[in-house]
Amino acid sequence: MERSKLVSCVGAMTLILAACADAAPSQVSVGDGVVAELAGSLSPEEAAAAAEGVNAFGFDLHGAVAEPGQNTVTSPLSASVLLAMVAAGGGGETAKEMVEVLRLEEARDTRYAALLADLTDASDVTLSVANSLWAAEGYPFEDDYIDFVQDTFGATLDEVDLGEQQSADRIDDWVEDRTEGLIEEIAEDLDLPNPQAVLVLLNAVYFLGTWTTTFDEAETRDAPFTLADGSKVEVPTMYRSDPEVETAGGEGFTMFRLPYGDDERFGMEVLLPDEGMVLDDLLGQLDADTWQGTVDQLASSTPSQLALPRFELEWDATLNDALQDLGIVSAFGGGDFTPMSPANPWLDTVVQKTYIRVDEEGTEAAAVTGGVMRESEGPPPLLVDRPFAFTVSDRDTGTILFLGTVHDPRS
Repeated sequence: MERSKLVSCVGAMTLILAACADAAPSQVSVGDGVVAELAGSLSPEEAAAAAEGVNAFGFDLHGAVAEPGQNTVTSPLSASVLLAMVAAGGGGETAKEMVEVLRLEEARDTRYAALLADLTDASDVTLSVANSLWAAEGYPFEDDYIDFVQDTFGATLDEVDLGEQQSADRIDDWVEDRTEGLIEEIAEDLDLPNPQAVLVLLNAVYFLGTWTTTFDEAETRDAPFTLADGSKVEVPTMYRSDPEVETAGGEGFTMFRLPYGDDERFGMEVLLPDEGMVLDDLLGQLDADTWQGTVDQLASSTPSQLALPRFELEWDATLNDALQDLGIVSAFGGGDFTPMSPANPWLDTVVQKTYIRVDEEGTEAAAVTGGVMRESEGPPPLLVDRPFAFTVSDRDTGTILFLGTVHDPRS
């Protein structure tokens, strides 16, 4: 299931939040006043390496789920953290696949958790990240797995009946609270309630940033926007005259960066295709290395005018097919999750939902990624759904009392 909704304007951009070289704290808020100790902090070099892993997977994932001509907004950070929590319960080939696709160092890699501490150490933007586990009551999870995810990622743990609607409602309430109401639900997307579900893992990211230099709302006006088919539509467009921005040229595109807050640590990088370059073609050749190389070349410039559409987007998708295409195959049925539980559940579904609004003041964005672990399949069912024979017999003597064939039960 995949949906893309344009609320006010045509256009799509990917917002990538990269770590900077500031010193990292060792705590991150996980909501409700809970402060979790994370697994150490990262050096600037380690933070950059972890961010490279998130970004590389992010570009892979975006390319796998984006449909030509359709708006797409993914969260590399949210997906990476959620799947890293799943990977911590993997073993054998399942763990190997997830480590490779997610660019982890090992199945129980603590770097992405420490990266969260780096990212949330910001004073001039609001960035909150929350993780939670919703475990089926009485299911035999390994204590060291639960302890690792709680201690490393600051995840809360609730034991619930995942087959009840009340539990699904609680999960939706958690999502709404952690995204400031921007994303209201995810349970239905995860096929909850489901009595066969044994574990729901959730990651939520919320971002609110004010432009370092805001746009004057009085200057916003409708302007033509050329669609992929060459037709033009009128969209609300924000303007700045003689702006000071950082720009860089890439192969087939121009990048410019709009920073947030006084520190300008976080910013939005806009990648504008050259005239004649189709956006889908540009995305096909874009990867994390190309993006980072262009970011490294950003330099101050003063164009005569800056125009940016005002837009608001919602997007969601089930990521199962995309993740399997990228190489996470065995996790979806038949994999090895015995380090998570001796009952060896399997990954049933992964869903991501995102929201972003860009206006004269800045950017507000949220993402939730959810994963459901399900009980391993039992023996195949015995369905008498075709012509059959039967006997009625005496077990002691072996005597058959009745012998019959049924070709049509109706007669």
